[in-house]
Amino acid sequence: MTAYGFRRLPTPDWSSINGSYDRTVAQTREWCKFIADTQHAELVVLQVLQDQGPVGWFTGLIVNKFGLRILGSPFPGWTTSYMGFNLSKEIARTEVLPSLFGYAFRELKCAHVEVMDRRIPVNEVVRLGLKHRVFRGYEVDLTRDEDTLFDAMDSSCRRCIRKAEKSSVTVEVAQDEAFADEYYDQLREVFARQRLVPTYPVARVRSLVRNVLPTGNLLLLRARDSKGKCIASGVFPACNDTMYFWGGASRTEYRHLRPNETIQWYAMRFWKSRGIAKYDMGGAGQSRNGLLAAMREAARWSFGLRQRISGIGQKAEKDDED
Repeated sequence: MTAYGFRRLPTPDWSSINGSYDRTVAQTREWCKFIADTQHAELVVLQVLQDQGPVGWFTGLIVNKFGLRILGSPFPGWTTSYMGFNLSKEIARTEVLPSLFGYAFRELKCAHVEVMDRRIPVNEVVRLGLKHRVFRGYEVDLTRDEDTLFDAMDSSCRRCIRKAEKSSVTVEVAQDEAFADEYYDQLREVFARQRLVPTYPVARVRSLVRNVLPTGNLLLLRARDSKGKCIASGVFPACNDTMYFWGGASRTEYRHLRPNETIQWYAMRFWKSRGIAKYDMGGAGQSRNGLLAAMREAARWSFGLRQRISGIGQKAEKDDED
């Protein structure tokens, strides 16, 4: 197997990196700033080298847990989806992973590495003997026309969208930082229905909006009832050809108006009209410490509570490498 080298970039050329065909929203400078702010993390951008020539990049962040350095790309609890590599198309990610682990342990002094990269095949991970998890979610093909998308939805979801329309529920794009507090107040209601509290503070939502909204890669939506009251909200980042569902919330007493479904439908049409081809609705590593493995499982459970969302799609396997 080819040995790959790495050069840490203290001042990354973000314009070049962002031009990668496989770039995700979580690998952008502004999203990394959001993670660094909320997780007190140290940014790590590596240039991947083959025979001393650049063949791509790796993006992650280092956090300290119980006195140990962890390289996450991402790490459970960051409310962040796929990161990992951006590589030339002829380079297989599983060829680079062993070298990355060695570099992280040796040069970055990390005790644990987690990588969530959609383009790493499961069979190759098994062949390397790496611990891994496979997440099964849903992905919607947005290249179909709107009528086809709507007709392919579950009948109950279509009824919900029609009910919201008949009830004069409207959806609007939010551009203000006040959205974060409004969304979080609704989120507390969502968790309270299960006698729980949100798994992250309002400061995280504020940081997301402050850092990512100005880039144009973040869609914030409000649903209002016929009297103009905000009854639901949703957060949908997007980059390159993919949109994601980051979070949604609603007022308990207005759930019968079905604002959540209509917000989803609005978001799909919004990003579709801007060239987004798919909707990912739904993220590790090699550990030298048994405590870290147990801690990772606890973190995953702690942040595993997800709200049900309605939509359409085909099952998609998501690989999370250890």
